[in-house]
Amino acid sequence: MSSVTSKDGTKIAFDKVGSGPAVIFVNGAISYRRAFDPTLEQLAELLGQQFTVYNYDRRGRGESGDTPPFTKEREIEDIQALVEEAGGEAMLFGVSSGAAVALETAATTPAITKLFLYEIPFIVDDGRSPVAPDYVEHLNKLVADDRRDEAVAYFLTEAAGIPPEYAAGAKQDPSWPRMVGVAHTIAYDGSFVAEFMQGKPLPTDRWANVTIPVLVAAGGDSDAWMHNGADALARVLPNASRTTLPGQTHQVDPHVLAPVMIEFFKQ
Repeated sequence: MSSVTSKDGTKIAFDKVGSGPAVIFVNGAISYRRAFDPTLEQLAELLGQQFTVYNYDRRGRGESGDTPPFTKEREIEDIQALVEEAGGEAMLFGVSSGAAVALETAATTPAITKLFLYEIPFIVDDGRSPVAPDYVEHLNKLVADDRRDEAVAYFLTEAAGIPPEYAAGAKQDPSWPRMVGVAHTIAYDGSFVAEFMQGKPLPTDRWANVTIPVLVAAGGDSDAWMHNGADALARVLPNASRTTLPGQTHQVDPHVLAPVMIEFFKQ
């Protein structure tokens, strides 16, 4: 395990795989290295044949620190510290809410050269229920009241869209304690995505300065609202293209995703 120090003094832990141009992975909510889903670890090995991959623990998770108070700017500074570690220039891959973190980072970081966004969870129409207007505030209150189990369950039903009966069953999963352990970070993701999960059109000028090449992707078997959000984002970005991975969902097969990423990052 290696680490960098973010601007506010927080240690950010990462794994480094392969050699070549730098690609930084930005995980979605709850996920972190060596936990839950091995997809990004496997993806790093596949991309490491041609790129130097930085797979890091976002602040408050895994082996990274977490200096309060949280702000979106601090998450962005964490990635900027990794960019400096990588030699001052990098490409970003963001998945789920991590795609929104990567997008906002690109908007303020000239050293980002390309951006691959997989299944960014923007709700731009009535394809599914929007998240509550006080989603982030409610998450923070649950955590402050030490109701961390409820915070995870609220995320699963309100943001991830999992039916309550399935969310209740998740508590029996061996990974539940680890999810509860990072419950305080769910609001961090919410701060990047909640305003774009209201069932409203995306702002046309919010990311006008993200002029680098961007590939917006979604899984072919994912719900229509996810594709609608990806289409909408690709339309408002100045230099974006859009692709669909046949047969894939939010839980993407790294062997399907890797060739698409490699082709995009090598262009």
